[in-house]
Amino acid sequence: MTILKIGDIVSRKSYGSDILFKVVDIKRDGEKKIAVLNGLCFRLEADAPETDLIVRTEDYVKNYNEKMKRTVNLKVQNLDTPNRKLVKKKFYRNYWSRDEKKFEKPGKVLHIDGDKDYLAACLEQYKKFKIEAAGVYLKEKDQPHKVGELLKQYRPDILVLTGHDGVIKNDKNYSNINNYRNSKYYIQSVKEARKFDGDLDSLVIFAGACQSMYDKIIEAGANYASAPYRVLIHALDPVLICQKIAYTKIDKVVNPEEVISKTVTGVKGIGGVETKGKYRNGFPKEPYNKK
Repeated sequence: MTILKIGDIVSRKSYGSDILFKVVDIKRDGEKKIAVLNGLCFRLEADAPETDLIVRTEDYVKNYNEKMKRTVNLKVQNLDTPNRKLVKKKFYRNYWSRDEKKFEKPGKVLHIDGDKDYLAACLEQYKKFKIEAAGVYLKEKDQPHKVGELLKQYRPDILVLTGHDGVIKNDKNYSNINNYRNSKYYIQSVKEARKFDGDLDSLVIFAGACQSMYDKIIEAGANYASAPYRVLIHALDPVLICQKIAYTKIDKVVNPEEVISKTVTGVKGIGGVETKGKYRNGFPKEPYNKK
């Protein structure tokens, strides 16, 4: 029998091995070992007895990650920006051309995340989108105490408050905040952020993770939140929300349905309110900066 250790990638037998987790801690309950789990691609926090877990091989994990990556890429390849036009070719694949006379100023992001690996993946994706983004690793319970000073430091257009969450097993009372692992911290963080800037169009906020208490996070002042149907959300869903807001012009209001359609999870995992975009065109583009 394999000895379970921190850092192992596992699946849960009781859930049909539907998603993969990383073991982040191991506790004891009498003679039983209880593993604390963070989703590998989904922002879920859970726990499970060692007997319910299967330690997965490197090849299994690689195949799983590649499948998840293909799912994200299908969403990403259809995203556009205001300065690009779709050029249709008769015999070759269509491509996007950019107006070279203008320069772009998409919205700036401050992304606060309770998971270091997810934060790194999100920052990499922001870079690919050419969105200026500052990333701060901060455990969920510490986010309410630090978000105000971080907003003063970075002055973002868009704030992301995320990490892990989950409904406590065997308790489906969705109206009780104590039945969620981290939702109370997201709610508190949003309230603190709104003390800094109470205008939903001035500071756009995404908050939450898997199965988070959506209605209370929105009520606290978030523009977008998870999860209306208490489902899992993908690690990069917050980035896909940010991309749409960051690249929508400031004189346009984004329909929530349009933004949510760009995510991996969709309407069961993400919801929000009408919000103005954060994108500005600049003209002319100087000839000396070749970046």
